[in-house]
Parts: sequence; structure tokens; C-alpha cells
Amino acid sequence: MSRLIGVINLDHELDQLKELTYFRCGAAVPFASRYRLIDFTLSNMMHAGVHDIALFIRRKYRSLLDHLGEGRPWDLDRRRGGLFILPPDWNDPTDTSRGDLQHVHNNLDFFHRSSGQTIVHAGTQHINKVDIEDVYRYHLEKNADVTLVYKPIHQLETEHAPCVRLEIDESGRVTGIHQEQDHHNIYLEMFVMDKSLYLDQVKHCIAHQDSHFFRDAIQKNPSGLRIYAYRYDGYHAVINSIESYYKNSMKLLDQEQYQALFQNQPVHTKIKYEAPTRYTYSAEVDHSLVANGCTIGGKVENSILFRGVRVEEGARVSNSIIMQKCVIRKGAVVQNVVLDKDVQLSPDRTLIGDIRVPYVIAKNSVI
Repeated sequence: MSRLIGVINLDHELDQLKELTYFRCGAAVPFASRYRLIDFTLSNMMHAGVHDIALFIRRKYRSLLDHLGEGRPWDLDRRRGGLFILPPDWNDPTDTSRGDLQHVHNNLDFFHRSSGQTIVHAGTQHINKVDIEDVYRYHLEKNADVTLVYKPIHQLETEHAPCVRLEIDESGRVTGIHQEQDHHNIYLEMFVMDKSLYLDQVKHCIAHQDSHFFRDAIQKNPSGLRIYAYRYDGYHAVINSIESYYKNSMKLLDQEQYQALFQNQPVHTKIKYEAPTRYTYSAEVDHSLVANGCTIGGKVENSILFRGVRVEEGARVSNSIIMQKCVIRKGAVVQNVVLDKDVQLSPDRTLIGDIRVPYVIAKNSVI
């Protein structure tokens, strides 16, 4: 939808996935055997026809830049518009902006040159399949200044504790924004707002020495904005800790959960041309998600294997997540473990973690 401008703001997403975010930001963390967390946000915008997308990122972005390239998998490698990766590189000594407002203030050309008139703003920690076109229609129908996307969560989990909650009246108007732990309307860190109003609010926040757009312009609402809420009822997972990452990854081994995330609109990611997975005569694989390019000679059960993993004869992998190009040597045992990329586990070694808090090994480790 050419009327929409995408903004993916990673400025306030903390790198809380321990070893998995030692060398990368959270948006670049691998998920579901072949994807990165940012793929889900980009794919949602792609399916809504968003042609101009700005990515605001401040730190640890090398891995993310390598993954995104020119944006071809999301149809964003365009002569006009496309994907604009905007890391901080500012040399204006008179600039008084702070926080995520700096990204907007120092990249005003992106917004002025885009033909789109409405901002769709999102992060990457809430995995979902929100229909952005439907959110936009709702936004127009309500004549809202801002439309926030939320989901009512019946069973609150640990990962929901840091999430923002919304109070909503019968007409759909937001009457309160807070973090009361017993409230079930979880804000998905996605909103729609007119571009001119968005830029005016950024200017107002900077003039008042604010630093956080959502908190200072929307949550505090000093301008009296008409804020409405769009209810979303589809697949949703919050990834803000190792525990939530492991739990929500393993849930995808359930067919209903997997289909809820992947069945209707496809999720796009960086294309890699690899051979199909090879299973030797000694391989045993049960209830697992296995990407292409693997070689399986051992036993794999209740696990997720990314591209190019090698499990040698006699090795056993259970309840684990094994990322790209890891090697599990003969006789090794891996249980309740997350191995980052390029980990090599020596023969006959045993790694066993807790089913609630998995044992995590950083990338390029040799054990």
C-alpha cells in the first residue's frame, strides 16, 4: 500500500537473549529453523504493499545488515523507495534530540521524500501476522489520530510482564496506557499515525527535551490525541528472554501453532540455495523441524535444526535448538540446549540443560 510508510524501530529493544545477542541485535536472532525475528515484521509490511521502510538501529547491526542486504526477499530492492537502513551516523553539534527521536530528526529526508502519508510503526519482539491493511482501514473508519494494535491475552506468562497494557472503552478508544501486571490487553508495539502529525509530535517532543516517542507523545498524550485500539486475535509470541525464545520456538513443533504462524501469508527471508537434508541409514528423527542442508546420522527428537547442521552417527539431540552449521560429533548427547551458529561439540560430550531454562552456547564455540 503506497499510502503507508514503514518504520521498524529497534532503538528500545534490549538485547536480552544472553549468548544469542552477544554479537547481534535481537532482531537478527534466528527463529523457526530458517528465519530471523525481523522477517516477520518485514513480511507483514510487504503483504500490505508498504514500499518505503526505514530501519532505525543503534548497535550490533552487522549481522542484521548481512541478512537484509538490499531487501530483495521482501521486494524492497527498488529504484525508488525500498528498504532504508539508517544506523546512527550524525555529526551535527547543534542537534539536541535524544533517544529514538534522534533517528527521525536526523533522517527527515526519508519522510519528506516518501509519497506515503501514513506511518506504520513497529518493532520485532512481538511476532505476529497482523493484517496492516485492515489496521489502516480501521484507523480511517475511526478518524483516529493514532491507532494502537493490541491482543487480549487470556493466560499471562512471564514474558508479558514488561509489556505495555491498554485500557479501552466500548467504542475502541484508548482510555489508559500502563504496565499493570494483571491487565490482559497487551500492546504489540505497533501503531498507525498520519505522517504530518507524527513529524509534528516528534518536533514537539524534541522541543520539550523528551527522548521516547511512544512514551512522551502517545502514552502521556500531552496534545490530546484521539487514540484508538485495533484488536488482533491471531498468532502472537513475545521474544524478550532466553526462556520466552526457547518456549515459543518449541511450541512451533505443534502443528496448529506452526500453521497459525505460516499457513496463510508466507514469511519471507534471505534466500540460501542448499541441497535437501540427507538422512543416513542410522538416522532417527521424530517430531522435529529440520531445515535444508543438514546431514543426520544420529537420533533427533523434539528439536529444531537450522540449515547445514550435522548430527553424526550415535549422537543424540532432544528438546534442543541447533543453529546453522553446528556439528554434533559421534556419541555426543544434547538435551534442553540452544547452540548458536557454528558450534562444534566433540565426540562423547554431554550437554543437558533445564527444560525451563535451556543451556545456551555462544556462536563459534568448540566444546
